[in-house]
Amino acid sequence: MKIAILTCGILPIPAVQGGAVENLIDFYLEYNNQKRLHDITIYSPWDKKAKNHPALSSDVNHYIYINDKSLKARIARRIYKCLHSNEYYNHFIEYYFEKVYSSLKNRDFDIVLLENCPGYAYKLSQRGYHNLILHLHNDLLHSNSRYHDIIFNSLTKILTVSDYIKERVSTIQPSKKIQTIYNGIDLTKFTPKEKLSVSRKFIGFSEEDFVLVYSGRINNEKGISELIDAMLQIRDTRIKLMILGSSFFENARSEDSFIQSLRNKATRIENQIVFTGFIPYNQVPDYLQLADIAVLPSMWEEPFGLTIVEAMAVGLPLITTRSGGIPEICEGVAIIIERDNIVDNLASAIIELYKHPEMRKQMAAASIERAKLFDKETFAKNFFNAIEGNSCSIP
Repeated sequence: MKIAILTCGILPIPAVQGGAVENLIDFYLEYNNQKRLHDITIYSPWDKKAKNHPALSSDVNHYIYINDKSLKARIARRIYKCLHSNEYYNHFIEYYFEKVYSSLKNRDFDIVLLENCPGYAYKLSQRGYHNLILHLHNDLLHSNSRYHDIIFNSLTKILTVSDYIKERVSTIQPSKKIQTIYNGIDLTKFTPKEKLSVSRKFIGFSEEDFVLVYSGRINNEKGISELIDAMLQIRDTRIKLMILGSSFFENARSEDSFIQSLRNKATRIENQIVFTGFIPYNQVPDYLQLADIAVLPSMWEEPFGLTIVEAMAVGLPLITTRSGGIPEICEGVAIIIERDNIVDNLASAIIELYKHPEMRKQMAAASIERAKLFDKETFAKNFFNAIEGNSCSIP
């Protein structure tokens, strides 16, 4: 089949600036290149780092770049904003879509695949497109969404990253065309190993410390503030916390006000908490393995939670919250706490694992086994099977 793939145009493909959705796209494009399944055209915002990327040499995956960073493009976006009001997205995304559409409309595709942008389905359906598939990563399509009926009816298939998101889409209308395809990670990178590229000493911790790790984007929804509150409540100087990440991928070199507020809160125990800032994705597995346990206390309805799988894959006992699709990933192998009384619940779970090394050992082994269900090859195989109308193996 000839397939066009449209993203919302925030981050580039290949994922040279990171991004969970973008990495997943890379995974299935890599699989397509290896298996030579389909002729795929991917539309992406231009980024100079992608210029010489080896993925661009594929003869089955074709990359078309939209330069939305030039002076001409910036001026055109401003003009577009003045001329168009009440659009589905903001003018930045809408302008990007129109640039993509100017190419798309002159080509014939069997399928147009929309990555996490249901608003594109609305716009394309108004222009006569019916061969649309939505790959939905977030809670963006439900009975309260704008134009939800039109969007739902315009789609031939909706692939969701968890049953939680599937249930949210089903509030519009239960349908067999909604199907869960769980995300995957590269298990060759996220795997326990003896020799690491970084040490505890490098980040200011000792081998005798009991180290917790939080990994992921740093914002109010992720429960990091509550985790620091739990650290303040525990008051044990042998327990340390490594906060791994930044506010928004690689671009977030400077700290925002929320991270500053976290630093201020942690002042009383500043010797027990390390903020690493942005860490390149290929180094994340080594940093994770500096820890004794992972604590990922999401405070919102997390659609999936790739960081959950990453922590399990390197063999970390896990404390997390009953949020969105998270239990689907780790039920039975992690301590899943309720968000009510979150600080007390976090403190109790941390102390429980701190005092019971044998429990940690058992959980670590279970984490590794569970993570094997979420490798990138299984994800890509299931993804293409769903598009082709074949059955999938779901964990």
